[in-house]
Amino acid sequence: MSLYETPTEANPTRQDGPPVITHEFVVAANRLPVRADAEGQWHLSPGGLVSALSAVMADHDAVWIGWDGSMDGETEGAPPSRQGDMALRPIALTNKEFTDYYEGFANGTLWPLYHNGLLSTRFKRSWWSAYVSVNRRFAEEIIAAASPNGTVWIHDYHLQLVPAIVRKQRPDLRIGLFLHTPFPPSQLLMRLPWREEILEGLLAADLIGFQTPTDARNFLALAHRSDRAPETLFEDNTATIELDGRRMKVGSFPISIDVDRINQIANTPETTAAAANFRASLGDPAHLLLGVDRLDYTKGINARLKAFLELLREGTLEPESVAFVQVATPSRDDVRGYENTRAEIEQLVGEINGDYARLGRPVVHYLHQNLPFEELIPLYMAADVMVVTPFEDGMNLVAKEYVASRTDGTGVLVLSEFAGTAVELHDALLCNPFDIAGLKRLLLQAISMHPDEQSRRMDIMRRQVSNNTVYDWAKRFLDQLDTEPDRQSTTDGSARA
Repeated sequence: MSLYETPTEANPTRQDGPPVITHEFVVAANRLPVRADAEGQWHLSPGGLVSALSAVMADHDAVWIGWDGSMDGETEGAPPSRQGDMALRPIALTNKEFTDYYEGFANGTLWPLYHNGLLSTRFKRSWWSAYVSVNRRFAEEIIAAASPNGTVWIHDYHLQLVPAIVRKQRPDLRIGLFLHTPFPPSQLLMRLPWREEILEGLLAADLIGFQTPTDARNFLALAHRSDRAPETLFEDNTATIELDGRRMKVGSFPISIDVDRINQIANTPETTAAAANFRASLGDPAHLLLGVDRLDYTKGINARLKAFLELLREGTLEPESVAFVQVATPSRDDVRGYENTRAEIEQLVGEINGDYARLGRPVVHYLHQNLPFEELIPLYMAADVMVVTPFEDGMNLVAKEYVASRTDGTGVLVLSEFAGTAVELHDALLCNPFDIAGLKRLLLQAISMHPDEQSRRMDIMRRQVSNNTVYDWAKRFLDQLDTEPDRQSTTDGSARA
C-alpha cells in the first residue's frame, strides 16, 4: 500500500462499525476544541481560533476531528459528542504514537525545522512512520465524516499528509489547509528526508494558507525547486498553480484575535480594578514590563531577560523603579530542549532577583503556569511595556492581544521583527532579539517614550488589529477556498459546481 492509499472506501461508512453521520463542514486539527477541568467536566478551550471556528461552524452542519488527549484508551471521561453547534469526533493515540508522532516528528523534527532551528532538528525514521500512521487515521475519519461535496479545513504542521490521502479517496471534497507556524526557506526544508511526501501532501489541497507573504513565497520556491510546480508569480498575497489538471491556490492569511471579546473584558469595572490591584501588588513601580509566552525555546524569553539584566548591571535601570513580569505557560515539558530552556530562564530570573531584589520585592516576577484568558487582560492593561521577542514565530497573537487591550491608547509594544505580527504592526518598536545591545536600546526607548508618541503609535496599531479580527481571517480564508473554480467528480459520479 502506498503512502496515500487508505483501506477506507470513498463512502460515509466505517469498516469497523455502523454508518457514520456525515457533515458538510469538517475541521481537522491536532486537538479537539474542548478540555476537561479538574472535575472532569468538558468545556470549550479558550482562544481566538476556537472562537472563530466555532462561529463559522455554527452556520454549517459541522464536525471537528482531533485528538482527545487520551493515550492507550486511558481517559477520565470521554469528550462529549457535541459542543454547542458542532459535532466532535475524537482521535485517540497510543503512548508510543504520542512519543513518536507528537513529541517526535511534529515537535522534534518539524517544529524546530520550521523555526529555522536546524541544529536542534532530529530526523528519525520511526518518528516519520508514526507521523504517516496518525495522518492516515485523521484522513480516514475525514473521508468517513465528510458529506459529498463537503468542505474540509485542516490545521497546522501535525497533519500535512492528510490532504493527499483524503483527495485520493474523496476528490469531491474541497480541501483547505492553514499552517499556523512559519514556513522555512526551501534551502532549509530540502534537508528533510521526507520533503517530497510533505510537499505532495500540501499540494493536494485546493487552498494552502500561510501567516505571511514570505511564508507563502518560501513554499512556492520549494514547489518550484522540487519540480512540482512552475515558477509562480505571487501577487496580492495569492498565487494560483496549475497542477495535475487542476488549479490550487496559495495565499497569505495572517491570523488575528477576537477583538470584541477583549474589549468587552477590558471595559468592565472589575477588569480595570484588577489591573490597578495587580500593579499595586508589585509596589506600583514606575515602569512595568510584561512578557507572556509559551515556555518554548523559539520565544526569546532568555534574550529579553539578558537585556534586562545588563541594564540593571549598568545602572541604566534602577531596580527600585522597575518590575518585569514574565508569564511562561508550560509547554511540552517532556520534549528534549524544553527542560533546558526552562532551566536557563529560571537561572536568569534567580540571578536578577538574587542581585537586585529587595526583601519582599523581587524585580522579576516569574509565573510558570497557565493563566485564564480573563486574567491576562488585566496584566496587559497594567503593563507599560509589552516585550515580545521570539527568534521565529508564525504570528504571535499575544502582541495583538496587548494592543487590543490598551483601550486608553497608552502602552508600548517591543516586538521581534521575526514574528509574523511585525508584518502588520509597523508602529511597534521592532527589534532583533539576537542583538542584545539593540534590544537594550529599544527597552530604554520604550520606557522613556512620551505619552503622545505612545498614543500615536498605539492608535495606528489598534486600528490595524480592529480591522482584521480572527473572524475576518476565517471568512477570508473560506471565501477564497469557496471561489476555487474546478469541477471534480463526487463519490456518486455527479459534478460539483
